[in-house]
Amino acid sequence: MFKGSIVALITPFYEGEIDYTALKNIVDWHVEQGTNAIVPVGTTGESPTLTHDEHVGIIKAVVEQVNGRIPVIAGAGSNNVVEAIEYTQHAEAVGADATLHVAGYYNRPNQRGLLAHFKAVHDAATKPVILYNIPPRAVVNIEPQTLAELAQLPRISGVKDATGDLARPWIERQLIKKADFCWLSGEDATAVAYNISGGQGCISVTANIAPKLCSEMQQACLDGQWQKAVELQDRLLPLHQAMFAEPSPAPVKYAASLLNLCSAKCRLPIVELSEETKRRIEQAMQQLELI
Repeated sequence: MFKGSIVALITPFYEGEIDYTALKNIVDWHVEQGTNAIVPVGTTGESPTLTHDEHVGIIKAVVEQVNGRIPVIAGAGSNNVVEAIEYTQHAEAVGADATLHVAGYYNRPNQRGLLAHFKAVHDAATKPVILYNIPPRAVVNIEPQTLAELAQLPRISGVKDATGDLARPWIERQLIKKADFCWLSGEDATAVAYNISGGQGCISVTANIAPKLCSEMQQACLDGQWQKAVELQDRLLPLHQAMFAEPSPAPVKYAASLLNLCSAKCRLPIVELSEETKRRIEQAMQQLELI
């Protein structure tokens, strides 16, 4: 089971190209800081704006740099099932431990379409597949009954839930009795509440900037130390909120630049932050003594 603080890894750029030196340094930093798993080329990693060669190159580089120290859950999702399968098989071939698959954005499939898409991905995979349910961006919603049906497939191993509906894990756990199925939050601000509802961790944007604190908070949840988790979440909340003050990943990459991890540059159509948002991020980081 995947659990704890799982970073939705940013993709560093230098002069418009992938900055592989920065990427490898960031991976090592996460392992040292206590991050429990890494998700390269998810949407926080700007997967919609990466070329095919960049996508597969990043996954290979991250897997090699991690070198088995923590799990790698490779972003492989697409609204094109052929591409999703290709990315899945590549990720598995280079040694990723699992893949993450978003629901069919833009296509707007019905529930039968979602079942067919994810079953095709599952049937082509040999390692765990995590489903990513994010209706605000994908428009479509993986309904609890659909998730339960998919969970009957042996390699459908969990869900990243960014629905914002904290009743979902309660409802889904009534339908899914698979012992090793993992419920992972996709929203930093509700991560503790999600864990109380039965979650085991969070695929986190904020963990790019405060990995040690995010890991401590998630471990407190896993240990049932809820008061400690709440106290850490209270401290982290201003940073969580600042990370989404403007379209992601511009805020998190600006924050990473303040830590000298990489450039703040994003690919278009994500543009530079306003000065007001920059100040807000700086203040949140100063409060946490990150800078």
